[in-house]
Amino acid sequence: MTPVGSVAVLKFGGSSFAAPEAYTELARALRARIESSRQRLAVVVSAMPGETERLRERLHEVAPYPGDDRVAGLLTLADTVSAQLLAAALHRLGLSTTVLAGHETGFTTDETFMWARLERIDPEPLRRALASHEVVVVPGGQAADGRARPTWLGKNSSDLSAVAAAVALGAAQCEIHSDVEGIHSCDPNQVSGTRLLREVSYADATAMSRHGAKVLHHRAVRLAERHGIEIRCRHNKEPFTPGTVIGPGKSSASAVVLNLRSRVLEYPDDSTADLAHRAFRTDGVQSLRLTDGPRVAVIGGYADQRESQLRHGVDPGRTAGVPVTALHGGRGVVHTAGDEAAAVRLAQRLHDGPGPSPSPARV
Repeated sequence: MTPVGSVAVLKFGGSSFAAPEAYTELARALRARIESSRQRLAVVVSAMPGETERLRERLHEVAPYPGDDRVAGLLTLADTVSAQLLAAALHRLGLSTTVLAGHETGFTTDETFMWARLERIDPEPLRRALASHEVVVVPGGQAADGRARPTWLGKNSSDLSAVAAAVALGAAQCEIHSDVEGIHSCDPNQVSGTRLLREVSYADATAMSRHGAKVLHHRAVRLAERHGIEIRCRHNKEPFTPGTVIGPGKSSASAVVLNLRSRVLEYPDDSTADLAHRAFRTDGVQSLRLTDGPRVAVIGGYADQRESQLRHGVDPGRTAGVPVTALHGGRGVVHTAGDEAAAVRLAQRLHDGPGPSPSPARV
């Protein structure tokens, strides 16, 4: 195994790159960090805002049901573009830089092209690259299966790539930079009066992510917990204000989870709902089997729900609304709002109230 010196692992989400000049601004900040800390950097980046969706739309114009291998192969290119742009900005400043795409990282998944599960982390590629370069840039969410075919780790999986890089490099912590300095009690872009949660347990962060919170990928949190890696959330602009620290501790956070891309699907009976839930899980689609009837909440809305159900012989469920989850002490109560506007109103009401209702509700 190639030895490396002191290394920091950082991730910058898509909001960090709202305009092309943002790559140069970040490159200057990274150079300053290298000069002050004498550390080498592994930097995971996401695509510029809207790039992934533009590729998705173009793909569906060509083929309404293109197949998961095509989707995984194309959508990940958006993150590759971002990585190459940052590498170019770093090179312009005189820093030795390289980009490791998914099949070069040593991250190996199962053979599920979309929402693939990480099965093995080979530390040698990253260590070897950092032995020769000051900065290694990694496109987020990319990996390859055992046959070297490109796979996608899922929406928001740049977090998972960053934690995997920290595992490979033996880092004690991983920094996640985004447009907010940390995890809030609800989405501050949709709900007023939210508060920053300074410390969050691995368990609470996982629960928030599984219910659709735009925080960290739940598999990233679980991987960090298994390897004892502390996750430090920070703002993505200088001075990179620190916010939430995710680490060991008891479940105690109270929060409301609102994701307007999530949907509740309703089925004619419990057995059909169970089949649908198993189909989603088989395909790696994040979903929750609800307890208030034959219902399944599909989280995030980035998968082809209809195609996944039909592929497994399940008649697609009827859209019943948008899930809103009240979390307290590791326990989640899922409510269903009729539409997006009602979901925002419900989230505000739950956030302002004394705590989660004792049972699910439909509004």
